[in-house]
Amino acid sequence: MDYGPAAPHGPDMSGHHNPVHEITENERQIFQYLIRPDDSYDEHGVYWADMPIGKRIKFVTNYDNAEAKRELSAIGRMTKADPLSPISYYFRNMVLPGAGLGLEGYVLFSIGNIQPMFAAEGAFQTCWSTYQICSENWIAAVAYLEIIGIIVGQILVGILGDWLGRRWGLIQDAVIMFLGLIMLTASWGTTQNGWVICYAWSLFFYGIGVGGEYPMTATSGMENAVGSGKISTKEDRLHRGRKVTSAFLMQGWGQFFNQVILILLLIIFHHGSGNAPYSQVAVQWTYRVSFAIPAVGTLWLVYYRTYKMRAASKQLNAAKKKSKVTGYDTQSLRLTFTYFGPRLLATAGGWFANDIFFYGNKLFQGVFITAIIGKTTSLMPNWLYNLVNIGVSLAGYYLASFLIDNKLYGRKNMQILGFLMDFIFFVVPAFDYTYYTTTGIHAFQAMYFLSSFFNQFGPNAVTFLVAAEVYPTPIRATAHGFSAAFGKLGALTAAVMYSYITTQQKFYVVPWFGLMGVVLTVVFLPDTTGLDLKEQERRWQYIRAGREEDYHGVAVHPKHLSWYERIRGVGKHYNADLDYKQKIQEMREEWESNESRRYAEKAGEDDDVFDDSLYSSGVSTYFERTSQRPMMTNNEKVSDETANGV
Repeated sequence: MDYGPAAPHGPDMSGHHNPVHEITENERQIFQYLIRPDDSYDEHGVYWADMPIGKRIKFVTNYDNAEAKRELSAIGRMTKADPLSPISYYFRNMVLPGAGLGLEGYVLFSIGNIQPMFAAEGAFQTCWSTYQICSENWIAAVAYLEIIGIIVGQILVGILGDWLGRRWGLIQDAVIMFLGLIMLTASWGTTQNGWVICYAWSLFFYGIGVGGEYPMTATSGMENAVGSGKISTKEDRLHRGRKVTSAFLMQGWGQFFNQVILILLLIIFHHGSGNAPYSQVAVQWTYRVSFAIPAVGTLWLVYYRTYKMRAASKQLNAAKKKSKVTGYDTQSLRLTFTYFGPRLLATAGGWFANDIFFYGNKLFQGVFITAIIGKTTSLMPNWLYNLVNIGVSLAGYYLASFLIDNKLYGRKNMQILGFLMDFIFFVVPAFDYTYYTTTGIHAFQAMYFLSSFFNQFGPNAVTFLVAAEVYPTPIRATAHGFSAAFGKLGALTAAVMYSYITTQQKFYVVPWFGLMGVVLTVVFLPDTTGLDLKEQERRWQYIRAGREEDYHGVAVHPKHLSWYERIRGVGKHYNADLDYKQKIQEMREEWESNESRRYAEKAGEDDDVFDDSLYSSGVSTYFERTSQRPMMTNNEKVSDETANGV
C-alpha cells in the first residue's frame, strides 16, 4: 500500500522520529501533481520509462493524442477570436527567438552563392576565377576566415554567456552582426585584391557574432521553455525540444529568403535577365543590397534584445544564487568534465561528423546539375536547384521539430537514423560513381535531396538541441559553444580536404563520418527526451555537494543515460520510492527555511527576499502540521504580527 508522504516508519532508533500523521486527500493530490505529473506518471505513480513496452506505448500515445487535440482546440479558439492570432503566436514564440539564426542563415549561406557570382563570366573573373590580379590564397581565405570567426565566437561568447549572462551575450551577438553587415556592405579596396582582403576580414568579424548565436539561442530558448521556477511546467516536459528546434529552423528560412532575394536582385539589376555575361555594376549592386537588407533586421534585433528580453538570464542567475556563485562558475566547469566528459564526445564529435555531411551535401549538387543540363555559365540553374534543396531541408527541419519530443522516438533515435541514412546516400554512389553520374542521374538526384532531408531530420537539428540540454545550467553555454566550435572544425576540415582530392574520392571519404556519428551517438549520447530538466538541475546540486550517490531521481534513470554511463553504473542509485520521499523532504526543508526567513524579515533581521510561490495552502498546512521544528501556530503568528505592529 502507498501511504504517500506520511508513510509509517519502523521503530525510532535515532531519537528524531516523526510520528505518523494523516494526510488529507487534497494534500495527497497536490503532492502528486507537483512530484508525479500525469504527463510523465500513470495513476499508480509509475514513471513512463519504467512501464512495460506495451503499456509505455499506450500511455505515451494516449497522452500525446490528448495533447495534440488540446493544442488544436486552442488554435481553433484563437482563430475564432482573431484569425491572425495563431500567426502572431508563432511569430512571438518561434520566429523571434530564432531571428538571430535566421539572419545568420541568410548571410553565411549567401557566401556560397555570391562567390560564384563574383567569378562568373563578365564579372570579376580575373580576380575570383583566374587569379590574375588577386591572390589565390586570399580568395581561399574568405571561406577559412569565415569559419574561424564562427569558432572564435562560439567559444568566446559561450564562456561570456555563462559569465555575464544570456541577455548580454544575445545583445553582443546582435551588435557584432550588425557592424559586420555594415562592413560587408561597404567593403572595398584601392585594388580588387584589397577588396578581397577587406571582404574576408569583414566575414571574420561577422562570423564572431554568428558563432555566439549558437550557444546563446540554444540556451536562452531552452531556459525560456523550462522557466526559472522551482517546479517544471508541462510545456517544458512535453515541448522543450520543439521550442528550441523551432527557433533553430529559422536558419533554413534565412537560407530560403537569401536565395530568393539574390535571384530577384540579379534579375532586377541585370536588366531582367539571369543569364551570363554579368556586368560588374549588376554584380556589385546585387551583393551589396543583399547584405544591406539583413542589416536593417539585425538593427531591430539589437533593439528587441536590449529592451524586450530583460529576463533572458533569469534561470542562470537562479542557478548561480543557489550555488552561491558570482561570475564564472569554474567549479561547475571542472565537475562537468569529471562527470559529463564522455557526453562531450557525443555532442562535439557528433557535431563534427554532421558538419562534414552538411558541407559534403554540396558535392551532389554541382555533379548532377552538370550531368543533367551540361556545363553552363548561367548562375540560375544552380540557384534554382539550391532553392528546391532548401525547400526539402525545411521539410526535414519541421518534421524534426514535430517528432523530437516524442518519447517513443525522440532525440537519440532521430540522430542515429539521420546519420545512418546519410551514410547510405553517400556510400551508394561512391562505389558505382560512373553509373550514378550518367545513366542513373535521377537516382543520384533523389539521393541528393534525401540526404538533405535526413541531415535536417536528424543530426543537424538534434546536435543543436542536445549540446545544451545534456549539461547543467551554469556551464550550458560554454559546453554548447565548445561542441559547436568542434563542429565547425568539421566544416573547416571538409573545406581544406576537398581542395586536395577528386570528387569521387570525396564520396569515398565522407560516408564514414556518418558511421562515426552513429557510434558516438549510440555509445556516449544520453536520451533526454521526456526528461524534466529540473531533475537534471536537482542531480547537479547533489554532485556539487559531493553527494552524487544520494540522488535517486529520474535524471539517472537508465533511459536518460548513455550506454557508456549505464555500464559505468551511473544509474545504480535510481530508486523511484526513495526519490519521492526525498523530494518531500527537500520541499519541507525549503519551506522551513522560507518560514524562518519570513519571521526574520518581520523582525528586521533579514533583508533577503524569500520565495513562497511554490507552496500552496495545502502543502504549507501539511508541512506546518508535520514539521519536526517548533513552528508558530496561527494564533501565535497573529499575536506576533500584532506585537510588531503589522
